[in-house]
Amino acid sequence: MGFPGTWMTESESVVYRVVPKCACSTIGQILYYSDHGRFYDGDIHDAKEGLHKWGIDASQPVIEANVSAHGSYAFTCVRNPYARILSSFFDKICGIQRNGNRYRGNLVPMLVQKYGVEVGGDDGKEEFDQIRSFRRFLLFARDTIRWRRPMDPDIHWSAMSGHVSTFIVNGGRYDRIFWTERFNEGMQAVLDAIETPVPVDLGAIPRFNESEGHGPKRAHPVEDYFDDLSMHLVYEIYKTDFDLFKYDAANPGNKMPVGEIDLDEVHAKLGE
Repeated sequence: MGFPGTWMTESESVVYRVVPKCACSTIGQILYYSDHGRFYDGDIHDAKEGLHKWGIDASQPVIEANVSAHGSYAFTCVRNPYARILSSFFDKICGIQRNGNRYRGNLVPMLVQKYGVEVGGDDGKEEFDQIRSFRRFLLFARDTIRWRRPMDPDIHWSAMSGHVSTFIVNGGRYDRIFWTERFNEGMQAVLDAIETPVPVDLGAIPRFNESEGHGPKRAHPVEDYFDDLSMHLVYEIYKTDFDLFKYDAANPGNKMPVGEIDLDEVHAKLGE
């Protein structure tokens, strides 16, 4: 199976396991900059050069050799499950993608027809009941994850622990897992632990949010989107994420972690 979703700098200074919707655009650009002294011109997910990626055939043996030998510092980044699934909804379901189309072609029409989801107009400005629509999307997300129907779960809303675990199961080991909510602190700790060809001043790095502006703005606080039923669904889907990455399942309004991530626990539980 190898190491899907794994990126590594060409200098092999650091290895990163991408978790979708967890600051991956910014992290990818930082890695690119740390080797080349410039940012990739475009969405870093589209880069076919300047960064080793498991999705590039020529990069696979280089990544596999490094990760199997733990040749470089390895890390990933996680995010509050409530905020992450909500962000996926606004970006991937309500938003128009970079190519000018809806995400995954017929996905949104199917959601409208089968689940009664509303998404607003193609300009992202049409008003719709965001809370009701999101809760219906949540039922769909649960169906994809629990029963793999009407389709397999998408990487943007499948559990973070699933992404994180493939790296461990196939022989990798993380040196750090940090939170999107404490991004500067976590990313700085990674930079302090490695040597990069180009020094990185984290305070001067812009935030790259490639999904910004694709869809309607969130009209309410995070907690307003989750009633008792939707909180139950989120916990059912993401129980391992809440437990291992120390987020507060009982309060959608508290985006901050409530404990420290125990790397030994993560490796033990996700390596089974």
